[in-house]
Amino acid sequence: MSKAIKLSLAILFFLCLADMPYGYYQLVRLLGLLGFVFLAFQAYRQEKLLQLIIYGALSILFQPFYKIALGRDLWNIVDVLVASGLLISFLFKNKLLNEK
Repeated sequence: MSKAIKLSLAILFFLCLADMPYGYYQLVRLLGLLGFVFLAFQAYRQEKLLQLIIYGALSILFQPFYKIALGRDLWNIVDVLVASGLLISFLFKNKLLNEK
């Protein structure tokens, strides 16, 4: 389930680079919050502190309740970095993030 969430979020974040309606970005923020909270909970259950911190911070960054105004250019950079990180964690076993 974690792999499906990572891949889905990565695709959603890469699609944010396109000119989409504002409602799409709101949906991505909500799905990002839900996905990162789930991933943080999984990391907590597996006692992976670094992953818990990363996913917890990302859930705060993407939460839809209090908009964090970074500007479109900076949000595009954040989207690409986060999507790339999700794809890397989807494709490879990163020993640093998977340490117990």
